[in-house]
Amino acid sequence: MLFSFETLRGYGIHATDGDIGSVRDVYFEDTSSIVRYLVVDTGGWLAGRRVLLAPAAVGAVDHQGQAISTGLTRRQVEESPGAETDQPVSRQHEEALYRHYGWDPYWYGAAAYGIAPYWGGMGLAAVPPAVPESTVERDLAAAERGRRNPHLRSAREVVGYYVGASDGDIGHVEDLLIDDADWHIRELVIDTRNWLPGKKVLVSPERLRSVDWAEQHIVLDMTRADVKASPEYDATAPA
Repeated sequence: MLFSFETLRGYGIHATDGDIGSVRDVYFEDTSSIVRYLVVDTGGWLAGRRVLLAPAAVGAVDHQGQAISTGLTRRQVEESPGAETDQPVSRQHEEALYRHYGWDPYWYGAAAYGIAPYWGGMGLAAVPPAVPESTVERDLAAAERGRRNPHLRSAREVVGYYVGASDGDIGHVEDLLIDDADWHIRELVIDTRNWLPGKKVLVSPERLRSVDWAEQHIVLDMTRADVKASPEYDATAPA
């Protein structure tokens, strides 16, 4: 089923031996619209520390109880690499995280590459670089892994972005709807209050033409008439 990102924020996260904290944010990959990490605020348990959990580590989402269970212990989480800022992590940090938990890296395998709907059109995810053959190449590869992963985006940041159609502005991003079966972002909830008062519509990420991350502005591959005819969002209806 689809669920609201804004509703997900605050859901409790449980280990096998106690509480871990609550969901603060999710990081999704802009080349696939797949959520790669839940950002968990551990509150008073680990002195306000934040940790990252891959969706593969969590079980079914209990929407009624507003909780998510994991197969992890509190000690595993406590000893994991932290995420102390609101900025997405480097590839080096991701590699350390996956080694710690023994997860299979999402950036390997057939499902990670190829053509997929992404935030800005249809594109190809990058192919892993060849194994370096010289000291210089090894140093360059290490420096690259230390940089922020440019394809990880904060859902919390995207909420509020201005949205335009091909023929004019239409509103802003009110929410993101995530599929709890595979953690894909399936729909953007667009609030058109400045143009169509009281109306919120659903738009697929496949209809994104471009995203200006610096200016926090999204342009759709749709006209205003297309947007007006889009399915209306009803937050009270089951997804």
